[in-house]
Amino acid sequence: MARTAVVSLLFLLLGQSTFAQEQDIYDYSSPKTYEIGGVTVTGAETRDRNAIKTITGLRAGKNVTIPGDQIPKAIKSLWRLRLFEDVQILQDSIVGDLIFLEILLKERPLYSKHSYKGVKKVHHEDLNDIVKDILTKGSIVTDDRKQLLEIKIKEYFVDKGFLDTEMKIREFPDKERDNAVRLLIDVDKKERVKIDKININGNTAFKDWRLRFKMKETKKKWTVYKRSKFLKEEYKMDKKGLIAFYNKKGYKNAKIVRDSIHRNEDGELVLDIDLYEGNIFHYRNITWKGNSKYSDEQLTNVLGIIKGDVFNAELLEKRLRFSLDGRDISSLYLDDGYLFFDIQPVEVAVENDSIDIEMRIYEGPQATIDKVEIYGNDRTHEHVIRRSIRTLPGKKFSRSDIIRSQRELSNLGYFNPETMDIQPQVNQERGTADIIYNLEEQPSDQLELSAGYGGFSGLIGTLGVTFNNFSIRNAWDRSKWNPVPQGDGQKLSLRAQSNSRFFRSFNGSFTEPWLFGTRPNSLTVGLSYSDFDYSTRGLGNLQITRAFAGLGRQLQWPDDFFSANTTLTLEWIGLDNYDLSQFFVEGSTTPINTGQFKNFSLRQVFTRSSVSEPIYPRRGSRVSLAIQLTPPYSLLGRNNMIELTDDEKADIAAELTRRKGPADPPSDDELSTAYDNEVLKRRFEYLEYHKWRFDAEWYYNIIDKLVLAASAKIGFLGFYNPEIGISPFERFELGGDGLSNQNIGITGKDIISLRGYETTDLSVNDVGGASIFDKFTLELRYPVSLNPSSTIYVHGFVQGGNAWVGAENFNPFELQRSAGGGLRVFLPMFGLLGFDYGWGFDKTENFGQFNIVLGFEPD
Repeated sequence: MARTAVVSLLFLLLGQSTFAQEQDIYDYSSPKTYEIGGVTVTGAETRDRNAIKTITGLRAGKNVTIPGDQIPKAIKSLWRLRLFEDVQILQDSIVGDLIFLEILLKERPLYSKHSYKGVKKVHHEDLNDIVKDILTKGSIVTDDRKQLLEIKIKEYFVDKGFLDTEMKIREFPDKERDNAVRLLIDVDKKERVKIDKININGNTAFKDWRLRFKMKETKKKWTVYKRSKFLKEEYKMDKKGLIAFYNKKGYKNAKIVRDSIHRNEDGELVLDIDLYEGNIFHYRNITWKGNSKYSDEQLTNVLGIIKGDVFNAELLEKRLRFSLDGRDISSLYLDDGYLFFDIQPVEVAVENDSIDIEMRIYEGPQATIDKVEIYGNDRTHEHVIRRSIRTLPGKKFSRSDIIRSQRELSNLGYFNPETMDIQPQVNQERGTADIIYNLEEQPSDQLELSAGYGGFSGLIGTLGVTFNNFSIRNAWDRSKWNPVPQGDGQKLSLRAQSNSRFFRSFNGSFTEPWLFGTRPNSLTVGLSYSDFDYSTRGLGNLQITRAFAGLGRQLQWPDDFFSANTTLTLEWIGLDNYDLSQFFVEGSTTPINTGQFKNFSLRQVFTRSSVSEPIYPRRGSRVSLAIQLTPPYSLLGRNNMIELTDDEKADIAAELTRRKGPADPPSDDELSTAYDNEVLKRRFEYLEYHKWRFDAEWYYNIIDKLVLAASAKIGFLGFYNPEIGISPFERFELGGDGLSNQNIGITGKDIISLRGYETTDLSVNDVGGASIFDKFTLELRYPVSLNPSSTIYVHGFVQGGNAWVGAENFNPFELQRSAGGGLRVFLPMFGLLGFDYGWGFDKTENFGQFNIVLGFEPD
């Protein structure tokens, strides 16, 4: 039976055409009403057919008038869904007063996936985000969506300087899915369009090159430090920056009167900028209105701008609102609880080149902190955070407390400083503020697993682990292990080294940063044991056992950036014919190789640290003074200068003869050395000395993330009794990468790195080390990544240092100089890794030196 179209003439005139094998002619003056006998849907394979029938309003048993408006309305309802490319409603058959209808649909294709042509993989992630914003899997592909996708992808490449980008989006059937298409995004970026010239006109106060330099992102070609490309938004910002530069220099009325962009015959851009500079303006009268808390004189002193100063809107804004050094009017009020404070500078008079400013102040009431809420700490217990922050409920609001709290949380090392967000939520009616801390935990534990070849020592393996956010109280509750008990801010460190033959070392320490949980007083205890047993090789034995306990506390005077740490160390050093000894007595070329030595000392360290972001500091300083003292045994009655009796010399000679054998009796020189060793063993049985260290570091954020780091280090080892002299232990060794090997460092000798030089390049190291040293460093640092999972930065440095046996030889200007560069990578699980290449200027050979950094920054 032939199917007949039943669409009204009106609907045909509206542009909705249908097709049938045969068309009947209806009399529009005599419409006829039928009962729908049935409705079938053809073509909508992936759609709910009952839902389609419901949308059309056509169902069995309902009456329909032909011609009439019911069929056109049904077709419009289906078109409005935007799911179909073609919609037809056909008459299938008529039986008496019954009509049977067929809804014939052709679905639009669905998006399944996409691919790229002409696009490097580095762009795929960004482009995928653009595609996801427009098309999701299973969504309908329309011309409008494809056109929008083309526009967005072109914008992406234009923003990267590819102004001539062309692209096409092609559709291909997806063989794996019915009625689905895959899109091929074909991009032809062309060449990046460079800037040939930047012409600046109308400037007389500043040279063209200086103004072009102030345009941070818009650079002409052949600029060494910046790629030439035109980015529309950045160009707008650079024009604003140009005027801001003029305003900073006092040119208050400077403006860009016209700018244009055109392309030369090579297709490159030429920028023309016409400036109006105007005159330099100066401040004349600055008055204050509305202030009752502070006098005009106090506010003027904080502002730091006086009559006759060049007008500088940027400096004025900093001194009013926020200055990194805390010297601004807002900090004065906000640090005293005036959260609702506001200040508006108003120009009340402008005459010739002079400006009168009236500072209109609204002080408002003082605000207090109501609630302090913390989010994002899924590992660290809340009490650890609350004891570190300065914003407490009931306390007066203070902006400096918020800044200091952020610094303290960053220094914990548990949270990502880049995403840390502290938001005050103000309730002006109640005069209160809630402080909301939004934190993101970052890995803080470290694992050390390494092996290295040490020449004579052979292959040495190291296994160590440091838990920086440990919880000893949860150690017995396995349900709170994740994977170890954590969250209380305690530190547990365990480390072992061995080559399985003649060397083994074990050490461990535990730190409780808040002893008794009430004040920031820390307790650190630790043990270490090292054994170098070379007896099977005839080289003797060295054993070192150390125990220590330290108390640290936060000081309130001179300010609360100060801290003090007191450590008691008990150390026993045993040498038994240790022929690898590096412990020399002043004036002697023979090292001490036998004896039992006791090193009992008390070390006091005073530190002031305002450094934030400990992994990559950008500002602040850290200064410390350390004093390490032993009891002055020789001044308290102990006789260390005991001469040998004849019987004691005979016993030494007999023991030496026994060791060598009767056939090879000891010579006079061997006997003399043995006697001297015995005297030295008694002389230094109880080590006595006073040791001083001064260390200072400064960090300055120059621009963006570029940081200048400067440091100075000075050390001095002194004695109480000139007859005893300088201790053979606890000296300084300068040179190399600062990594202590197995024979040095663990005995209390300070290992000081000096990039560009080996330890053998300084002769003082050949006689057991120095009693005085200095070292000075300047570094320029720039981060490659500040991601907490892998912080990476590169640096260049200049450095100088030297070491001397005695203070009488000290010359602070006699430095071993070097320069070079390097890389640092901080991985939370493994600590600090990196390398330096230094060039030593004061060496006679092998000027270049490559140094490795493992686990910590060398001293």
